[in-house]
Order: sequence, then structure tokens, then C-alpha cells
Amino acid sequence: MSGFGVAPSGGRMGGRGGSQWFGVDGGADFEANLGADEQAYRREFGEPASSGIDFGKYADIPVEVELPQGMAALPDAARPCKEFPELQCGRLLLRNLRMAGFTVPTPVQGNSVPMALTGLDVISVAQTGSGKTLAFMLPIMFKLLEAGPGGGGGGGGRNSVVAIRALAMAPTRELAIQIMDETKKFSFRTGLRICVAYGGAPFGDQMREMERGCDILVATPGRLDDMIGRGRVTLREIRFLVLDEADRMLDMGFEPQLRELSEMMPEAGERRQTLMFSATWPKEVRELANEFQDNAVRIHVGSSDKLVAAQSITQHVNVVDDPRSKMRLVEGLVRDMELKARDLGAEPATGRRGGVPCHTVIFVNRKREVDDVARQLSRIDGLGGLRVVALHGDMTQQRRDVSLDMVKSGRAQVLVATDVAARGLDVTTVNQVINYDMPMNIEDYIHRIGRTGRAGRSGDAHTFLDAVEDEGIAAKLEQRSEERRVGKECRSRWS
Repeated sequence: MSGFGVAPSGGRMGGRGGSQWFGVDGGADFEANLGADEQAYRREFGEPASSGIDFGKYADIPVEVELPQGMAALPDAARPCKEFPELQCGRLLLRNLRMAGFTVPTPVQGNSVPMALTGLDVISVAQTGSGKTLAFMLPIMFKLLEAGPGGGGGGGGRNSVVAIRALAMAPTRELAIQIMDETKKFSFRTGLRICVAYGGAPFGDQMREMERGCDILVATPGRLDDMIGRGRVTLREIRFLVLDEADRMLDMGFEPQLRELSEMMPEAGERRQTLMFSATWPKEVRELANEFQDNAVRIHVGSSDKLVAAQSITQHVNVVDDPRSKMRLVEGLVRDMELKARDLGAEPATGRRGGVPCHTVIFVNRKREVDDVARQLSRIDGLGGLRVVALHGDMTQQRRDVSLDMVKSGRAQVLVATDVAARGLDVTTVNQVINYDMPMNIEDYIHRIGRTGRAGRSGDAHTFLDAVEDEGIAAKLEQRSEERRVGKECRSRWS
């Protein structure tokens, strides 16, 4: 990438609430304000969610790097880093990483961020929960701060056309919201404005927020296409494009919209840097990368020949034919986890923030069964105060937001959901995932159980199979699983 200068003195002005622009290193009173900044950060975001990560596990995760044709070796500045200060991304961002609890880069961060900072297009193929949001947002935030305030990113008043410089595309509203929430932590008091756009929420509210200024937009393809179609947003000034969970966007049929949006942006290369992240690397994703990127470096974190679960997740598989027996087993798992959480010192849920945090996510295939399972679990004997919430596509956006807020704030301990929560749900306290039903494919299975064991933590995944309906998927589970015993346990029931 080229064409960016140094932030002018003064930059974007505003109060201490975060709109003042000081470039990458902060103002003259940066050191003096550290204490007050941290107090404000804690009031807004709470204690760092990354505490308790076993960073030592990162050293055991293999990383493969594939260079584009014509590149014999990575530039020195693009080589992997082991500590965030090595990135030289400025005092403001390093302060926010520290306050957010990030001390050591994950493999996808340590490899992709240095490459992106040098201007390379990057493809990162990595499992869910590997820290991808920071991997693409850190270089974008640094370059925007280095370049200075943009002239067209909103701020023009009502009904003005918003020209954004950085765009992160996500397949679902849940993932878009998660990316925005995480990015706001990293961009705290930098002057950068982060906005989100997704369907199911009032169009006008989202546009008014963008009109006040938008440096980075996180959006789903459908809502962004609508905003452009109404003449409210332009992509002509895009300098940074992120496609997160590119495989999922293709699965959901967004390919035509992605190609149309690409034609409205500057071309890849000198005028636009593109970062692509995907959990899988099928032919369709490779073709999309070839069209959207220019001489991209590909990073593969973990197994390079198959999609596997995170090593921090212990997988348990049982074949259960009787629905009542399955429900009793699920109740037992929830009961054990709730009692364990209470034994660790947390109080039973009281409806207020600060009780036992969310520890269990249960996936059910059929929307109509989600509410039934949630109701049954909320009546487990001897667990007064246990709060169970549901999440599925037939719920209104308001109800879905309430359920997610209860889970993220610790006011609900169990979430029962369809695959709408399989991607984009990042709750670090989740200790176990239960597949009440096995999904239709292995990719969804991996993303489901990836709601636990995130960022180096350990977790358990319990899956219940039907001896007849799930025989085929069990064989695929054996092929993809690093724990070969999983498939053997399943197959023994059919032998």
C-alpha cells in the first residue's frame, strides 16, 4: 500500500471521550493520562477477557506460509513476530492491547499482522477462535492513524454520502456485531470511529451513526448493498478491505453481491489492500481470493490438509437413540458445569451482571425445538437461579439482541441455539458446547464446537449422534478428527 502520509498536528478534535486524533503515539500528555485512560477503559469494557489464556500452547501450532509467484522470500519487516512491541504500531494501540489483556500474539496474529503492515495482501486460513479480528484490524487501525483523519468518512450531516476508507465484510449480523465490539476495544481513545451495518435493524439509525463519522465499517453484504443502492454510501475511497469467514459468505450465496461491491472499489494492489480470512480453503474460496487480491501471501495456521478442531477442545461423542435419555444426559452436563462454576466462587444468577457467567452453549438443528429444550433446562431441579436463553432465526432482531446481551453480560448461563450462533459468538467463559443434534456437515461441527476452547483456553465438546441418521457423518467425523477414538466410539454401535 502507498499513498498515506503522516497525521497532521491537531487532527480530529473532540473531548476526552475518544474523538480527538493524536496519530499513532498519542499527545504530549499520553503518559500522564495512562491511569485515567485505564480506569475509563475498565468502566466501558470491564476486566480483560483474555486473562487465563495458556499462551504456551501457541508454540505447538504449526504455521505454513505460501508466497506468491515472483516473491522469493518475505521482506524482513514482514517476518513473524513473537511480541506485540516488535510491530512498532505506536503507543496508543499498544496501550489498548495491554488493557484488553493481549500480551502475546496468537499464531495468526504474529504471522499475518507484520505482512499486512508492510502492505501485502494476506490470506489467513485458521480455525475459529484464533484471534482473527485483531489480526486484520490492528494493521488497518495503525495505517489509518498514520494517515490522519479522512475527508469523506461521514461528518457531513443528515443525508450526506458516507465515503469509508476501511471495510470489513462478515456473513452474519452476529459476527458483524462481534467484530465491531472487539474493534472498539482496540480503538479506544484513538479518534477512530467504528460503525456497523446489518439487516434486521433500523436503516436510519445505522446511517445516522455513520453520518457522524465512520473510519471503519463492519457490514454484512446485504445491508451494505442496500446503503449503496440508496446512494448513501460510496466505496470509491476504500483503501482496506477485509473478507472475514469468506467460506461462509460463499455458502450463504453472497458471491454475486461480493463481486458487485468489488467493482465499486479501487482495484486491488496499489490502491486497495485486501485481507481475507477463512476457516476452510476450498476451490471457491481460492477463486475468490484470486479475483479480490493481488499477489497475496497465504498463511495456514494448524493442519494444512484438513479442517480440524482446536487442540484445546476435548471432544466427546455418544450415540443415543432415546430422546429422553439424551435430554437427561444434557441436563446432567449442564448441572455439573453450573455447580462447578458456583464452587469456584461465583454466586447463583440473580438477574444482575456479575453472577455465574455463561458456561454452556447447546446447538439444536430445528428452530422449533430450541425453545422446547431451553424450557426444559430452565426447570432443572435444585438449580434455582439458572437462566437459559434461546437464539434462532425466527426470533425478532430485538429478542436475539436481548439473548446475546444476557449471555455476554453473564446474566444467562446457558444458550440454546441453532447454527445462527455457530459463527460470530465470542464468549470466552464458555467451557462446554453440546451438540444436541449433529449438524449436516463437518464444517458446521467445527464452527459449533469452536465456541469453546477459544484463544488457547481449554474446553469440552459433547456430541450426541443418532445410530441411523448420523452414520454417514460419523465416518466423516472420524476422518477429520485428530482424536481417532471419536470415530471408533461411534462406529462400534454399527458393527
